[in-house]
Amino acid sequence: MKYSIIVPVYNRPDEVDELLESLSHQAQRDFEVIIVEDGSVKPCKDVCDKYADILDLHYYAKPNSGPGQSRNYGAERAQGQWLIILDSDVVLPEGYLEAVDKSLTPEIVAWGGPDASHPSFTPVQKAISYSMTSFFTTGGIRGGKAKLDKFYPRSFNMGIRRDVYLQLGGFSKMRFGEDIDFSYRIVEAGYRPQLFPEAWVWHKRRTDFRKFFRQVYNSGIARINLEKRHPGTLKLVHMLPSVFTLGVITLVAAFVCGLMLSSFGTPEVKLQGQLVCRLSLLPIALYALLILADSGIRNRSLHVGLLSVPAAFVQLTGYGLGFIEAWWKRCVLRQDEFSLSEQPEAKRQAFENTFYE
Repeated sequence: MKYSIIVPVYNRPDEVDELLESLSHQAQRDFEVIIVEDGSVKPCKDVCDKYADILDLHYYAKPNSGPGQSRNYGAERAQGQWLIILDSDVVLPEGYLEAVDKSLTPEIVAWGGPDASHPSFTPVQKAISYSMTSFFTTGGIRGGKAKLDKFYPRSFNMGIRRDVYLQLGGFSKMRFGEDIDFSYRIVEAGYRPQLFPEAWVWHKRRTDFRKFFRQVYNSGIARINLEKRHPGTLKLVHMLPSVFTLGVITLVAAFVCGLMLSSFGTPEVKLQGQLVCRLSLLPIALYALLILADSGIRNRSLHVGLLSVPAAFVQLTGYGLGFIEAWWKRCVLRQDEFSLSEQPEAKRQAFENTFYE
């Protein structure tokens, strides 16, 4: 067997249905699908049963341990020469596996592909997708053609030879950023992951800004933890969201000060306060207009363009705040990486329930 497609799932039966439906239309048929139910309250067993006669499908249920360890669980039971790791919230175009076939060469041992927004996605999902893929946010480092950093596959769409996966021990027990940690270990072992631009997926991502903020906040925390595990991997590009965040905070503080001066000062002071207000809002307004125009044109929708403005600010400031907090705790206070085993039972359960947020 050539491919084993491994998908960890937590309370996402509807998403699994869409993913399995898209897999059933693949022209390349030499694959198996391994669904690992990671302690879900809403299991997808009934959904998987629908495709039992259509796909070579294997369903496993296990206690909650997070997506990384669930992928390892599936890999241990896989039969394919290649392991393809997907998130449950992706949908594959019909030519996905054919694109992988055409891109594989004998020297490749690991690869990853980009993601895109589907026309059926909600405006919020399209806005979030834009903010995660646009060059004007941090999309340049996430797996598209325009990259600001070396390419490292992400777990929503990555492949690796099974023997190399097992050799490296699969994903670590990191709370967040376990996919980048794995990609770093692939490189450190002497391999070079490749980008397959044509092997892209539709990625639904988060459905609201609250969940999106939590996701990118955790990503900011993970970046510092990754630097601690892999010294030298922290690049200038990874610091840009925190610089953006501090800049926004400074500009907002200046606007508040200008507002106070324009309300309570002398006439001259009031004029100065009004000038401070205008100047402090100008950079924010210009950036917002840039996002609005670019997203509106790319998505051919003014509505999505407007939603992309808060999505971009949520992404950059959420990541930046997580990065700053983790830097303070780990680099200044010298605290260890977060460990579930050291937390009270109630907090452990809360974190277990948000592995997939």
